[in-house]
Amino acid sequence: MTEAVPFPQDRTCPYHPPTGYRSAGEQPITRVTLYDGREVWMVTGHAEARALLTDPRLSSDRQHPGFPIISPRFTLARAFEFKTPLLGVDDPEHNAQRRMLIPSFTLKRTAALRPQIQEVVDGLLDAMLETGPPAELVSAFALPVPSMVISALLGIPYADHEFFESRSRTLMTAPTAELAQKAREDLEGYLTDLIAERERRPGEGLLDELIRDQLKTGGMDREELMRLTVILLIAGHETTANMISMGTFALLRHPEQLAALRADPSLVPTAVEELLRFLSIAEGLLRVAIEDIDIAGRTIRAGDGVVLSTSLINRDESAYTAPDTLDWDRGARHHVAFGFGIHQCLGQHLARAEMEIALGTLLARVPGLRLAAPAAEIPFKPGDTLQGMIELPLAW
Repeated sequence: MTEAVPFPQDRTCPYHPPTGYRSAGEQPITRVTLYDGREVWMVTGHAEARALLTDPRLSSDRQHPGFPIISPRFTLARAFEFKTPLLGVDDPEHNAQRRMLIPSFTLKRTAALRPQIQEVVDGLLDAMLETGPPAELVSAFALPVPSMVISALLGIPYADHEFFESRSRTLMTAPTAELAQKAREDLEGYLTDLIAERERRPGEGLLDELIRDQLKTGGMDREELMRLTVILLIAGHETTANMISMGTFALLRHPEQLAALRADPSLVPTAVEELLRFLSIAEGLLRVAIEDIDIAGRTIRAGDGVVLSTSLINRDESAYTAPDTLDWDRGARHHVAFGFGIHQCLGQHLARAEMEIALGTLLARVPGLRLAAPAAEIPFKPGDTLQGMIELPLAW
């Protein structure tokens, strides 16, 4: 085996895997070193990843002492007296939580939301076009689109968006565990108060449905509902915002593919799928082995940490021809950008709809769109968080 490389690493290009991972990608499973010196397994093979992500011998329990901690901000998670809803629980607890939410995120429910998403997108573009050019796409468009949509879906006042967006951002990027914990506590306090208010004066949204169907029937207590809502709120806007910003950047850096989309807007859903594979914004899916697992000639021992590198898995040459190429003809539905197995993203239908509408409408309404700064000078996020653009200056 090659010498263990550090994980995570910053990308040198926003949409390509870190160059330092090249040696790790030469084999489907290898060893990497975390920030604290601990060695864990990193999976880079597509077939191996899909097998492991459906293997019940891998756990998502963040309180397990072997669970891989990839940044100091996550070190306090093990001290919690509760497991992170959805993301940090295994079946049967995970299945019970997921079943209560599935009706709100079905393909049919998402299709019914498309006119509302279109209205949000059109309104934000109206404002951007009226005040620009230039414009900063992250703050003017990429972040508000999913933030407004998830606020409406949950029934959370969008008037409070600056508060919950800033706390979410701190949770995702804080350099210390203490700062991350303070942001979490702020969000938890806000949602605890909101739940109490909605118990007195019900509104319309998923939060109100959960209060009615779970809290008032004894299916969940207030703390469980609050923590679940934190996850839904953060996941509901952070991931899609990064996909919209980085997807726009990638399109502007690939003029032939951009021209093909402009010429044939029916390609947008296919393009979104390929962008999900190509960008792989959720770089590391984290697990811990609870039993020994033999795979690809290696043995993952019980207690070993496992990192699944989506950027390398989605560029595996055994699964994709010319994987470093953006190709609208690829048909990349078997990527792992949304994960795989029981923890596959609950909101993937909603995320696809938001990306299709946001990117399709942006390209249609702003035909002269271009970067307003040299590509090399535009800042993007470090490797220990969701990948995306910090800002994206545009002109037209």
